[in-house]
Amino acid sequence: MPSSATLSNTPSASSASLPSACARKLAQLNAASSAEFIAQLSTIYEHSPWVAEKVVSLRPFDSLVSLKYAMQRAVMLAGSEAQLALIRAHPELAGKAAMAGELGAESTGEQALVGLNLCSAEEFATLHRLNHDYNAKFGFPFILAVKGDHGRGLTRQEIIASFERRLQLQPDVEMLECLRQIGRIAEMRLNALFENQYEFGLWIMDRAEELARYSDDEGMLTCAWLTPAHRTCAALLKTWMQEAGMEVTIDAVGNVVGRYRGAAAGAKTLITGSHFDTVRNGGKYDGRLGVLLPIAVLQALHARGERLPFDVEVVAFADEEGVRYQSTFLGSKALIGEFDLSLLEKTDGQGISMRQALQDAGLDAAAIPAIARKADQVLGFVEVHIEQGPVLLQQDLAVGVVTAIAGCSRYLLHLEGQAGHAGTTPMAMRRDAACAAAEIILMIEARCQQAGLVGTVGQLQVPGGSVNVIPGGCTLSLDIRSGDDALRRHAVEEIFEAVRTICARRRIHFHHQPLLEQAAASCAPSLMRGFEQAIARLALPVLQLPSGVGHDAMCVAKLTDIAMLFVRCGNGGISHNPLESLNADDAEIAAQVFLDFLRHFEFNKDESV
Repeated sequence: MPSSATLSNTPSASSASLPSACARKLAQLNAASSAEFIAQLSTIYEHSPWVAEKVVSLRPFDSLVSLKYAMQRAVMLAGSEAQLALIRAHPELAGKAAMAGELGAESTGEQALVGLNLCSAEEFATLHRLNHDYNAKFGFPFILAVKGDHGRGLTRQEIIASFERRLQLQPDVEMLECLRQIGRIAEMRLNALFENQYEFGLWIMDRAEELARYSDDEGMLTCAWLTPAHRTCAALLKTWMQEAGMEVTIDAVGNVVGRYRGAAAGAKTLITGSHFDTVRNGGKYDGRLGVLLPIAVLQALHARGERLPFDVEVVAFADEEGVRYQSTFLGSKALIGEFDLSLLEKTDGQGISMRQALQDAGLDAAAIPAIARKADQVLGFVEVHIEQGPVLLQQDLAVGVVTAIAGCSRYLLHLEGQAGHAGTTPMAMRRDAACAAAEIILMIEARCQQAGLVGTVGQLQVPGGSVNVIPGGCTLSLDIRSGDDALRRHAVEEIFEAVRTICARRRIHFHHQPLLEQAAASCAPSLMRGFEQAIARLALPVLQLPSGVGHDAMCVAKLTDIAMLFVRCGNGGISHNPLESLNADDAEIAAQVFLDFLRHFEFNKDESV
């Protein structure tokens, strides 16, 4: 394995060295006999020393991160029989073994940390019922890393809520989730064994929690452009950037911009960042991770008095989601000089114009054109973002390198048949628009699976439909995405040809309405290599993957070369949802990769892509 870094233990540790306690322990483990190696790691996976046995031959491990990955990968690649035995080796939460004091030391400490030994009578009764129902459905105990994403412990209410939610999952999905929870438990046990501490991870998680306190809606996280909650978040980000040694401004569109000066005056700028607005009832990390992570890394450089040979600008984009005015990417479009000034007269749901919203926030709409950056002064743009999907989760990897941000073709399809009485019209004589739509949807699914792109029908309507009337009309949406524009356009042509064939056979009239045509944005190979080499120096496999959703980087690609680092998203990869999750170890790994990327960044312009 290549030489690499691991999670940092002290602010002065570099990304090219292990913290001393962790390095010493890892060296001892690498030098130990096979029997000693297995014995030292025998309790990491509950009553399952076979996991350590599977990885002993892979030594030496160049980082604790690579040891964690190897052990969890051994679990995920084991047969279902071994996996089931591993799950069943774990005790029930607040179960009979816990009450009888029969748990191992690690499990006892973990359950005590979250107060499962102090449950009220009602909580005990609830957990007893959930354990019973869960075992009846799945045949194995419920597994949850009760220390949580931060490692500080979940509340009993959070544990019960997770229990109830996962009880609704399908058995195969829940078994995978149990194995991932076991991996998280093992990760934290290894941290304790190796005296491994976070340099960045907890700071990022804590600041995300702090930002999430401010919302437009009670009981959920909504932070729309220039609302009071949004302006409070902007003020917090400005303070944190200043503490990290940056020169900070809030520009005319509301972007919070921090500049960390390089070693030489007049140096060119590497831009990074993401958005800090949210969708309605969204998650804590979408966008915000890409703002907080570089602040944390630059704060560490500032504390060490370390300057880079270029300026770094962190941009917290004010509006990417477009919740308030249904106009996405306002912040990044201003950065590239493409802000549409005609939007200033657009009004929100309360009748407040965009121009007025800017004025209420103390911002000058007339200054928006001056935000635009000059391409010859910019070295590139790199964005860190949660994946918002399940690929990294399935591969047991904390981070991956994005190849391209998918382009999108979006349409409304209108089908016109003939309405008729549901009881008197024979099946062979019908012109059923809904049946045509159903066939079209399945055709789209099959076509996209074959071509390696994604297609979605997210809207399906039968206008004026009735339970006893054959559908005479049907409207459906079509969303086709791919990182390869030529592939996407060809797929759209083939899909419409198939739609025409289906409609002709069923005697249905068809026409379509274009809604959106967005080109893909390819990531620059040299910037991608920078992330890949940083991951490799951490002794982790490098995974390339496309982004199926739009990001600010897609806009900035019109100005300069771009790259993206994806970070694993838990709970099945769910995002735009309160269940969106990230853990401190993954945040730490991503930050160490980003720090390493900055230190090795070569700022020559990329070859054409």
